[in-house]
Amino acid sequence: MIPSSELILNPDGSIYHLNLLPDHISDTILTVGDPARVAQVSRHFDSIEFETTHREFVTHVGYYRGKRLTVLSTGMGTDNIDIVMNELDALVNIDFMAREVRPAEERLSLRIIRIGTSGSLQADVPVGTLLATEHAVGLDSLMQFYPLMETGLETEIATEIQQTLALPFAPYIVRGSDLLREQVAVGMAVGNTLTCPGFYGPQGRRLRLDLRQPDYIARLQNFRHQSAEGEFRLSNFEMETAGYYALGRLLGHEVLSLNAIVANRATGEFAENAGAIVDALIERTLQQLIAIN
Repeated sequence: MIPSSELILNPDGSIYHLNLLPDHISDTILTVGDPARVAQVSRHFDSIEFETTHREFVTHVGYYRGKRLTVLSTGMGTDNIDIVMNELDALVNIDFMAREVRPAEERLSLRIIRIGTSGSLQADVPVGTLLATEHAVGLDSLMQFYPLMETGLETEIATEIQQTLALPFAPYIVRGSDLLREQVAVGMAVGNTLTCPGFYGPQGRRLRLDLRQPDYIARLQNFRHQSAEGEFRLSNFEMETAGYYALGRLLGHEVLSLNAIVANRATGEFAENAGAIVDALIERTLQQLIAIN
């Protein structure tokens, strides 16, 4: 039995942070960082059957052309993704009454698709690009607390990035769901995303504070790893994807991160129509989802 201090439930039986009951979610979940973006997605629904808000976690559940979908806001950072992924998994894979993990044959694998904004590292990934993340590179500390198993290629690249950036720790690298990328990201650019533990220094931005490495951005832009699978380079920055991919692998869920490129760090541009780029990504994602059984 899982103690009440570990699996925390609200008085109504809902999971602690998300404020959701198992019946409140579908098997396909769209996540967004900004709570205001939940309505930006659900306005496309034919009907909404459930809404709730708790802290930064806003959830709408409804139907889009007959397909039941959940839209959930996460806030920013992999610390929040730790909450979201563990609590979503608990909703489908833990019996709340018995406080026990369900038997392996009864566990469910969710489809979780992040729809978020991102900044490009490369001049040839322009503002307005819709990009699906193949590999995510985590510069945060979340995987210091979980037994993540990386492939040989992931470990090789992580070691090289650590050396390139002279980091006192090894990043973690995880490949997302090939299945979801093939089903949902049709016609989108594909890249490798750097997940950072902050928006300013960790992404090479300088306002009043200098960086430890003045050429930090250039090091990331120029990073290349050659393998039998081809050339690996870093395409964009954001703050959640590596946490999604790592916890998705550990928990057995299909996870994909889709990025609306609204800034280009190589050219110094920021989109004048960032909202329209996000809208285009939302509409494209919904259209692809209805084709999945």
